[in-house]
Amino acid sequence: MQALILAAGMGKRLGRYTQDATKCMVSVNGKTLIEYAIEALVQNNIKKLVIVVGYKSQVLIDFISSKFNQDNLNGMEIQYVDNPIYDKTNNIYSLYLACQELIKDDTILLESDLIFKPEILSDLINSPDKNLAVVSPFESWMDGTCALLDEQRNITGILDKAHFNWYETDSYFKTVNIYKFSAEFSKNYYVPFLEAYQKAFGRNEYYEQVLKVVSFLSASTLKGLPVSGDDWYEIDDPADLNIAENRFAQGEKKLEMFQKRFGGYWRFPKLKDFCYLVNPYFPPATMIQELKANFEPLLTQYPSGAAQQSLLAGKIFNLLPETVAVGNGAAELIASLGEKLSGKIVVPYPTFNEYPERFINSEIVPLDTSGQDFNYTAKDILQVVESSQAHALLLINPDNPSGNFIEKQEMLWLCTELKKLKVTLIFDESFIDFAEKERRYTLLDEKFLAEHPNVIVVKSISKSYGVPGLRLGVLACSNKDYINTIRKKNTIWNINSFAEYYLQIYEKYSKTYSAACDRIAQERSRFIAELSKINNLKVYPSQANFIICRLEGKMLAKELALHLLEKHNIFIKDLTGKKCFDSGRYIRLAVRDETDNNALIGALRGIDL
Repeated sequence: MQALILAAGMGKRLGRYTQDATKCMVSVNGKTLIEYAIEALVQNNIKKLVIVVGYKSQVLIDFISSKFNQDNLNGMEIQYVDNPIYDKTNNIYSLYLACQELIKDDTILLESDLIFKPEILSDLINSPDKNLAVVSPFESWMDGTCALLDEQRNITGILDKAHFNWYETDSYFKTVNIYKFSAEFSKNYYVPFLEAYQKAFGRNEYYEQVLKVVSFLSASTLKGLPVSGDDWYEIDDPADLNIAENRFAQGEKKLEMFQKRFGGYWRFPKLKDFCYLVNPYFPPATMIQELKANFEPLLTQYPSGAAQQSLLAGKIFNLLPETVAVGNGAAELIASLGEKLSGKIVVPYPTFNEYPERFINSEIVPLDTSGQDFNYTAKDILQVVESSQAHALLLINPDNPSGNFIEKQEMLWLCTELKKLKVTLIFDESFIDFAEKERRYTLLDEKFLAEHPNVIVVKSISKSYGVPGLRLGVLACSNKDYINTIRKKNTIWNINSFAEYYLQIYEKYSKTYSAACDRIAQERSRFIAELSKINNLKVYPSQANFIICRLEGKMLAKELALHLLEKHNIFIKDLTGKKCFDSGRYIRLAVRDETDNNALIGALRGIDL
C-alpha cells in the first residue's frame, strides 16, 4: 500500500498564510497539515509516499526534509513529482502527472489541505472493499463535491456545485478527498478515464469529475466509507483555519478557543451548547416556515428605518412608538445607554459583564451578593443606593448569572422609592418571561413608564424569543428625548429585514410564545430537581432559563467544562474569572429542552465531581 498526496496548489484564499509557504505548510495548533498527514501515514505503516508539488515546491521539499528522516518515517520512502504549470492547471493535471505511480500499487489518495484523525486511514486500509471514497454525512458547513450512496454504500452519483440541491441534503455525503484505489482499478478504470477526460475538457478540471463518470457507468465500482464530520476538516481560507484549530485543539486550549468564539456554533452541529442562552421552544415551526417563505424579498430589499422598527416594537409591547428604541441586540442598546450615564451607579454582583464594561463614564458601586448565596432583596439594594448616594441602579431581573428574582410588588415598591430619590433605574427584564407563570410580570407598560420617568427598561428579544441570530433588543422609557438620542446613536439600518419581518409577524404567535415560556419554567423545575440529586453539586434556585451550580467535591469548574467538551461534546459556562466566583467552582447551565437536559444530567452522573 502506498500513498499519493496532491500538494501543487497555490492556496490563494489563505492569503498571508501561503505568501511564503505552501498550503499544506499552514499550521494548525502548532503543527503543519503536511506533518499531520505524513505522521498519519507512518502510523498506518505506509511504506511509500508520492507527493505532487508545484507552488514553492523546493520550500515544501526542504521543509519535509527538515522534519522527517529515516528514524521517524519508519522506513517510508518519499518521492516527488513536479507540476511545473501548477498556476495554469487544476488537480486533474497534478494527478495525471503521477499516473504511472498510481498504477504500481494500491494507493491512498489524499489532498494536502486536510486535517483528519489517523483512524480514518486505518479504517480505509483495513476495509475489505478495494476501492473506497471517504465520505461524511452532509452538514451545513460543508462545501464542494458530494456523493450519493445506496444501501450497500455503493457510490451511485457524484454531485458538483452545479447539480447541488439544498432541499435534498439529507441524502448527500460530502467527499472528504481521501480515497483508496486498488492498482487494478487505477490501471483499468481510473487512469484511462482520467486521460480521456483531460483530453476532452482540458487540464483545468478536477479529478472528482472522473469519479463522476466512473460512478455513472458502474455503480458498484466505488464504495463510500462514511466518517463523522468531527473527524476531518478541509482548510481553504483563514475562517476554515480557525474552525479547524477549534475542532482539533486538545486540553485547555480547546476550551479556551470555544469560549472565545462567542457563538457561531452551527459550525459544530454535534455540540450541545449549554453556555449561551436561548428559548428552546420558540419560534415554532410555522413561524420559521413563514420566514423561509419570505426569504427572497427579505434578502434582496432594504429594511425600514428606526421609526418603523419602533412602531413594530410598540405594537408588541403596547408602548407608544416614541417611547421605545429597537437595537441590534440588547448589546447595542446597552452600549448606547452606557455612554449617556454618569455619576455613581449601583450594580449587584455577579452580573452580566456587558453592562459594567459599557459604563465608561460612571463610578460603579458594587453590591456583592456572594455572601448570601447570591440572594438579595429590594431592601438590600435600596440600602446601598441610599448609603452611596448613587445616581443610578442597574437591576437585571431575574439576574444573570445568579437567577435571583425580585417579585412584582417588591419591585414596584423599589421603583417608587427610587423615584423619590431621583435615582435612575435600568431594569433589564431579558429573562423575566421565563419566570413561573404566576410570578411573571413586565415593566414594559405605557402607564407605568409614564408614572416612573426615572425607569429605563431593556429587553433582549434574542434571548427570550429564541432568535439570537436576528440580533434584536428593545429599550423603553417615557422620556422621548432620551429615546430619540439613543436612536440617533445607532445607524439608520441597524435592524436587518429578517429581524424587522420577525417583529411584524410576531403577534400571530404571541400565545405560542407564552406557552413556550411555560414549558421552560416546567422543564427548569424538573432540571433543577434532577441536578440536585447529583453528588457534590449545589444547585441554586432560578427563575431564568439558566441555573448556576457550585462544585463541592474535588473537581474545579474548568476541569468539568473541559471534560464535558472533550468527552461529551457539551459546552457549559465556566464562571471562573467573573467577579464573585474567584473560587473556580461555579458553573452556569442553560435550560435546554428535556432531551438535551437529560444528556447533560447523564454525563454529570458519570463524573466523579
